Amino acid sequence: MPCLNVIIASTRPGRVGAQVADWFLPIARDHGGFDVTVVDLAQLELPFLDEPEPAFEGRYVHEHTKRWSVITDAADAFVFVMPEYNNGYSAPLKNAIDYLYEEWAYKPVAFVSYGMSSSGLRAVNMIKQVVTNLRMMPVSDPVSIPLRQALDADGRLVPTAHMDQAAKELLDELLRLSAPLSALRAGAAA
Repeated sequence: MPCLNVIIASTRPGRVGAQVADWFLPIARDHGGFDVTVVDLAQLELPFLDEPEPAFEGRYVHEHTKRWSVITDAADAFVFVMPEYNNGYSAPLKNAIDYLYEEWAYKPVAFVSYGMSSSGLRAVNMIKQVVTNLRMMPVSDPVSIPLRQALDADGRLVPTAHMDQAAKELLDELLRLSAPLSALRAGAAA
């Protein structure tokens, strides 16, 4: 069964990302197509990129980078649970991506985005350029959550049937891409 890393990309106190992940994770596990692992960037605690060599060299000197490399390399697919900040994606997510290079290659990535006015779609559009450069295959349709409508008066996420359905479709597409990309990785490694 392919391994899916669900990466919670916000690290700020009071973030909504943990709630979004708490909603998405049971759907991902019930889907049955993946062995699901949660990676919370707030717990990973990567410092601002501090490796002396470029990531494409793969010569990591710091234990935090080596640990992150193992976690990422073990995954066959990714879902980024990501906010939109100032029309872009979060700095901790970009930092985590930039630590590595080959570990991302030929793996599908999907997005569960959230935000106020655009539901995180501007951030998704921006990060697709980054992941494509790393030879990842982005799933075209993200799950996008409009926080103005999705949060109740107490700031709790209130999922809808539409969100649940979109998540299931995203996982189906991610699974469809996982097998051929796995074969491509195996061919590239040979």
